[in-house]
Amino acid sequence: MDNAGAGKPLNIAAVSVEDIPEALREETPSLVPQQPSFQRNWLIIGLVGLGSLALVTGLWFAATSQSWLQLVKAENNSSSKPNEFSSTSESPISNSSGAPDIVVGNSGHYAYKEAPLSELQPLVFDGRIKLRKSAAQKFQEMVAAARTQGVILVPISGFRSIQEQQYLFFDIKAQRGQDAAERAQVSAPPGYSEHHTGYAVDIGDGRVPATNLSPAFENTAAFRWLKANAPRYSFEMSFPKDNPQGVSYEPWHWRFVGDRDSLETFYKAKQKEG
Repeated sequence: MDNAGAGKPLNIAAVSVEDIPEALREETPSLVPQQPSFQRNWLIIGLVGLGSLALVTGLWFAATSQSWLQLVKAENNSSSKPNEFSSTSESPISNSSGAPDIVVGNSGHYAYKEAPLSELQPLVFDGRIKLRKSAAQKFQEMVAAARTQGVILVPISGFRSIQEQQYLFFDIKAQRGQDAAERAQVSAPPGYSEHHTGYAVDIGDGRVPATNLSPAFENTAAFRWLKANAPRYSFEMSFPKDNPQGVSYEPWHWRFVGDRDSLETFYKAKQKEG
């Protein structure tokens, strides 16, 4: 298995633009020091290289700058659809190992602390998407392994602050005229999102970006690959169908449970007494 790309932020040249919306390429080689006898040639090469770098950077920024808007749009769209977990019961949901910290309508959520910024590592070239260092390393290894089999895993969203979640929950709820129970089915209240931990990541298929943040993602090669291989890299799907928390099915949402802290973050929370 070729994991040569693991451990580095994803870049844009290794896959054609039509393959993925997020850039995935090997790092741009450093410019070789100029020799006096070839000063003119190196000047031309340098100018061409800088121009290419500027073009690639522009493409990268254009692609990744859509991640947040795409996330908001997808959550808006999903919240307008009927939810398979809706019911007339307003009683708190609990599972066999403990009750959620907050129950809004029929959706239960656990409280999570924000990851320290010093513990975060970029997943992508411009640094907009981050995970905890341990999770980022394994995610990059997973991406590299998938690429050897022709599968393009694209990170869409990683660490998310409580302030960002405040917007996704309350502001969008107000914009759409939703009540809290309806909104909680598709978006965790601030302070209760797995994304706060730095261990959760939303993943898309670079070859079919139209399925990003949609249940249709389950029909992609990326999802099939994740189902078969993600456990090898200590990732698991957080919200499968009919999950006991009553959260909408999210085949794109995966979390890292590959070290003691991440395991305790998610499974110790579930052991709380209801």
